[in-house]
Amino acid sequence: MMDNGRRRWGVPLVALGLTALFAVGGCSAGSGGSERAASDNAAPGPAAPEAAGGDNAGSKDTSAGAGGVDLRVDQRAIIYTGSVRVQVEDVDRAAQDTVALVTAAGGFVGGDERRGVDEHARADLELRVPAARFTGVVDGIAKLGEQQWREIRTEDVTEQTVDLDARITTQRARVESARRLLARASSIDDLVSIENELGRREADLASLEAKKRRLADLTALSTINVSLVTENTRSSDTDETGFLAGLADGWRAFLESVTVLVTVLGALLPWLVVLAVPVVLVWRLARRRRQRRAGQVAPGAPAYPAMAAPVPAGVGAPTRPAAPAQRSGAVAAPQPMTPAQRPAGADATPKPDAAPRPGAMPKPDVAPKPDAMP
Repeated sequence: MMDNGRRRWGVPLVALGLTALFAVGGCSAGSGGSERAASDNAAPGPAAPEAAGGDNAGSKDTSAGAGGVDLRVDQRAIIYTGSVRVQVEDVDRAAQDTVALVTAAGGFVGGDERRGVDEHARADLELRVPAARFTGVVDGIAKLGEQQWREIRTEDVTEQTVDLDARITTQRARVESARRLLARASSIDDLVSIENELGRREADLASLEAKKRRLADLTALSTINVSLVTENTRSSDTDETGFLAGLADGWRAFLESVTVLVTVLGALLPWLVVLAVPVVLVWRLARRRRQRRAGQVAPGAPAYPAMAAPVPAGVGAPTRPAAPAQRSGAVAAPQPMTPAQRPAGADATPKPDAAPRPGAMPKPDVAPKPDAMP
């Protein structure tokens, strides 16, 4: 009896459990399908602002980008950059036609560099044109002459734009929160702290907005670098080889080095002149002091050499003047004649009346000439 009752109640319970399990599974599957359908329906919505450059993107763009939804080509933020080189007969005329073409397309000239004359002339132009007119302007420039080469580069910045939009939205919310806290500040310390935090958040928000404007400008206006050359214009893009090319490069490097040295010398010349004046004055003053010290006489030394005293005539007197007297320029004393020098019949002893008076200088004998001496 009891076994039959258990069997009778067990079958309905198992059936009820299976029914409940299938019901829960069906509900979860239905909710998942509805979520996928909602996300699929919401995906194309935020793609439209991106086609305009990403200026009006909001928080919905962030959710769509985070979901990994692939945008169409015309809905993505792409930066176009082109370079084209055209050989023309008249560089100035071709440059004017290029400027007119860009102006008609709604763009403008960002840079204009021209060098050389006549057959060696060259013009390098930087053009900014709307992205929608990019291809047409490049084709129009190529038709001005003979196109030598063309290069087109693209950069997809859709993810950067979406990321900037999300960060800007978050930063704006943080700024508003800081402003509300500043309005409720009750103490000086809280007021100063909240003001500093608010200033930092506003600076971060301004930086993010500047980056977004930069990306929007690059995506809205494409850049085209144009080189207009003649047939004889030397191409700076090709490297020449060989002895003559090396010699020419070396000569140009030498001239550039000389130019740099002359420029540096010209920049330093005013400073050298200013510094040279006091240096020359100090040098001249030191030189005068050295000359003055060298010309001074030592203390205690006679200013002039002493003159030798006269030697009286007599026997035993020196036959030659003293060497110091000759070197100093003093007047030599008269020397007596030797017996060999005396004339015949002359007496060797002076006569009494021939004696010199006291205080009188004796008359010197005439000295024989050098060739008459024995």
